[in-house]
Amino acid sequence: MKWDFQFNNTLLFIMLIGEYTHTIDAKKRLSLPSKFRKELGTKIVVTRGLDNCLFVYSAREWNKISEKLADLPIGQSDTRGFNRFILSGAVEAVIDSLGRILIPDFLRDFAFLKDKVVLAGVQSRVEIWNEKKWNEYKKRIEKQADNMAEKLGEIGIL
Repeated sequence: MKWDFQFNNTLLFIMLIGEYTHTIDAKKRLSLPSKFRKELGTKIVVTRGLDNCLFVYSAREWNKISEKLADLPIGQSDTRGFNRFILSGAVEAVIDSLGRILIPDFLRDFAFLKDKVVLAGVQSRVEIWNEKKWNEYKKRIEKQADNMAEKLGEIGIL
C-alpha cells in the first residue's frame, strides 16, 4: 500500500505497509502481493537485509540507497563492510506478468527461506522473512514496544 502525502505539490514520502504470508513455489519463485507490485514497478533490487531477512527496493529507491552508500567514507572499516554486505548481495530482478520473482539460492540461504515466507512492508522497502523467524522476531519486538515508544518519545519522535 502506498501513501503519498503532498504539501504544495511536493511528495513527502511513500510508504509500503502490511504483512503477507506467501509460499515459494517448486521453481523457487515468490509471488509478491499485488499492493506491493503496483508500487515497486517491474524492476526491483533484492539484497541481504538486517536480522537475516531480505530487503526489496524499487529501482528508484535503490538508486537513493546506493547514492547514500557511495557517500560513506571509504576509510572506515565498518562502512566498507556494510557497503560490501549490501551491494555484493544485491541482485536486480524483474517481476514477471504473474507478479513473481526468482530469488537466487545465496539469498534464500542467507534468509533461511524455505516454503512459507512473510513479506512485510516497511516504509520504502519490502522485507522477506522466513515465516518462523518472522514470528519469533515479531513476538520479541512486541514485548519491547512500550520501551521503544518511550525512547522515541524522549527524542521527540512520538
